[in-house]
Amino acid sequence: MHVHTSALISRRACLALALLTVGAWANTPALAKGPAKTSAMPHIKWADLVPKDWDPAEEVRKHMKVDNFNVISDSDPRMLQMLKQMREVWDNAPVNPAMDGVLGRIPGYVVPLEETKAGLKEMLLVPYYGACIHSPPPPANQIIHVVLNKPVKGYAAMDTVWVSGTLKAFRGDSYMGASGYKIDDAALARYEKNKPQTAQ
Repeated sequence: MHVHTSALISRRACLALALLTVGAWANTPALAKGPAKTSAMPHIKWADLVPKDWDPAEEVRKHMKVDNFNVISDSDPRMLQMLKQMREVWDNAPVNPAMDGVLGRIPGYVVPLEETKAGLKEMLLVPYYGACIHSPPPPANQIIHVVLNKPVKGYAAMDTVWVSGTLKAFRGDSYMGASGYKIDDAALARYEKNKPQTAQ
């Protein structure tokens, strides 16, 4: 997905926001704690999905020709080039091979992809509020393409949920962002920190 901007957010602000939110999956208070102890399914953490030697912010900076993008105007061709480079780096972010085939559950925010009269069928799961909708998509290794085991009603964009299933390394592309992982036949449940979850 290419980054698109509107009159409400400048390209410079878009780039700054992307760099600032790069580690947000580890610092999101609502999702930082583990699941309720009543759940037998292992808890997958967002940080587990990133290879230990990969630093997304550093990867972007390596490709930038300007040290301080704050001095560049939105109309400067270099700004467009930096946004393009950021997206190329993030859309090709490497996955953690050790997580391929892991069964577990992971909390995150809903980005709907396909809905029918029966309910939500496919979605992206992202680690922080606003990703893919109010801000640029995170790196691909921080986006999971989820195909639910059955359509569910009552879920909207940016709802907090648990997704349960087998994680697979899978390079996907949608109009909302590029994903590095996929969970097929997934179960969805409301996210409540201190209550047991019943998958739907």
